[in-house]
Amino acid sequence: MTRIALLSDTHAYWDERYAKYFAECDEIWHAGDIGSLELANRLQDIRPLKAVHGNIDGGDLRRIYPETLTWQCEEAKIMMTHIGGYPGKYDPRIRKQLYATMPDLFISGHSHILKVQYDPALSCLHINPGAAGLQGWQTVRTLVRFTIDGKQFKDLEVIEL
Repeated sequence: MTRIALLSDTHAYWDERYAKYFAECDEIWHAGDIGSLELANRLQDIRPLKAVHGNIDGGDLRRIYPETLTWQCEEAKIMMTHIGGYPGKYDPRIRKQLYATMPDLFISGHSHILKVQYDPALSCLHINPGAAGLQGWQTVRTLVRFTIDGKQFKDLEVIEL
């Protein structure tokens, strides 16, 4: 079993509670708009970090973190990008790659709207963790934690900051 901490859209904002909520996790995944290399390094100091760059991220972050990541965690195929859309309304820039990859879990950020939705067309769970930073119009900042056990996603928690 692997315990995951998931966040997006920090926009360089550091919250000391990240360390508290992520301490019991095995990995941290960031779905883009990290905002600063300093923030990425601070997350990496807590737990191993997997991340993609977002539309606001500069060249320093783009050189380290790709636009899209695909990997295996436990027995599940994971795909993560910043601008991905939602089931039935995927962003045209990612749609072809998404259908070619057929992940078990698709993660995106960008909208600042927390959403967890199953996509029956892809047999895939989609998670957008909302926004953890202060930039944007959202009134509640959110993080997500969950467990991957083989190919199952379990114990999903939404944390409101």
